[in-house]
Amino acid sequence: MGEAGQSRDGESVTPLVGGGNGDNAVAPQVFNSLPALNEAASYITQATSYLGSCFSDYSVEYGGKDTISHPHELLRSTSGVDGNSPVSVCISPGERFSTSSEASTSDANSPSRESTEILPQATNAIVTSNRLNLNGISMFQGLIERARRTVRGSADDIGWLQRAPEMPPVEDGTDRFNKILEDIGHGVHRLPNTVVYLLVPGLFSNHGPLYFVDTKTKFSKMGLACHIAKIHSESSVEKNAREIKEYIEELCWGSNKRVLLLGHSKGGIDAAAALSLYWPELKDKVAGLVLAQSPYGGSPIATDILREGQLGDYVNLRKMMEILISKVIKGDIQALEDLTYERRKEFLKNHPLPRELPTVSFRTEASISPAVLSTLSHVAHAELPLTNQAAKLPVVMPLGAAMAACAQLLQVRYGEKSDGLVTCCDAEVPGSVVVRPKRKLDHAWMVYSSLNEVPLEADAAQVCEALLTLLVQVEQERQQKLATKID
Repeated sequence: MGEAGQSRDGESVTPLVGGGNGDNAVAPQVFNSLPALNEAASYITQATSYLGSCFSDYSVEYGGKDTISHPHELLRSTSGVDGNSPVSVCISPGERFSTSSEASTSDANSPSRESTEILPQATNAIVTSNRLNLNGISMFQGLIERARRTVRGSADDIGWLQRAPEMPPVEDGTDRFNKILEDIGHGVHRLPNTVVYLLVPGLFSNHGPLYFVDTKTKFSKMGLACHIAKIHSESSVEKNAREIKEYIEELCWGSNKRVLLLGHSKGGIDAAAALSLYWPELKDKVAGLVLAQSPYGGSPIATDILREGQLGDYVNLRKMMEILISKVIKGDIQALEDLTYERRKEFLKNHPLPRELPTVSFRTEASISPAVLSTLSHVAHAELPLTNQAAKLPVVMPLGAAMAACAQLLQVRYGEKSDGLVTCCDAEVPGSVVVRPKRKLDHAWMVYSSLNEVPLEADAAQVCEALLTLLVQVEQERQQKLATKID
């Protein structure tokens, strides 16, 4: 083999100039030994055609200055009539090749018949090679960009609420919450019966029959009117917002009382959307809102799964999620899309939460210690028919272990603390009173009781009671400030 830039006969070969600026473009070379060139081009064509068939759907187009955006090329070769004068060959799609000698334009200096027969083969091979090179470059550029987007993930989006200058600051209500929770542990309950309590469940709650059931039962024993919103949690945020609005209006009409809402996870997003979209109709019917472990700013889990342009596109990850939600769970993929950072930014820009609405937000951090691997959550009952009565057996799932694994993943990948599904910073609602407990609580603990609860620790129903009691205090303080301004 000769050195680069030399033919087999030792003659020098001028590199071809590709289209565009050509600084970084890969330019093929014309060898005087055309059979060898055609053979090499044939192998390149076969190999690149196979690779292109695998990745052609995922190539990324670039508009930079180093990109060759047109398939035609200006080619220079030493195969003129006398072997010395260069010949320019311009090849364009759908056109015949043309040659022009820089030394002379007379017929005597025109290429011979043999040259004109060989040139089409050479130039066709060159153009094919150029196109294959461009496809290969585009394919690998696309692969690199997808890998970059996959590795970067949601790092630029997490915590955007705290960085947005137009968002109001939060107030820390952790100490007040702890005092209320301590009083509840001693049997002191301050929730008024002059309002109706509406619990809004989160995503996939339709498949958990015990979601919020323990909290509702304990509230009812205290003589409080408490309801669980029967919405299709796997529907879009705006659809659920309409249903929650109708729930509120129905409860107010039937009881002539205002409503306090507590939404968990996506339920908090749905409830907040109802108040943002229909505030003029609901402002006299709602006393306040608690968002417990809600991805108000967005969810990195949902965003990383559904973000386009990632390596997951090669295995149709988004399509698999759509099939899972639409066909198996009978839900709407938009329910998950509404939790992505892009959708949350757009929604909050157009429909911010009313400033005058009393709001409490509750965020927690999941434990990632090995002890949580043995934690089992009670999610349902299984009834076994016996002779006289049906026996109920608890259906348990290792939700604590799953939440710990997700929390560990978010901690390692982004350096962010979370409850397993929602990062702490994304759960803090701007303008709200924020509760940041030191106790390690995962995302599922709020709605599903654990079989190995610590007896001296507050359960989920008591935490919900404390959050709503704090909300009542915030509302009373707001009313006092309004009365002071009027006086």
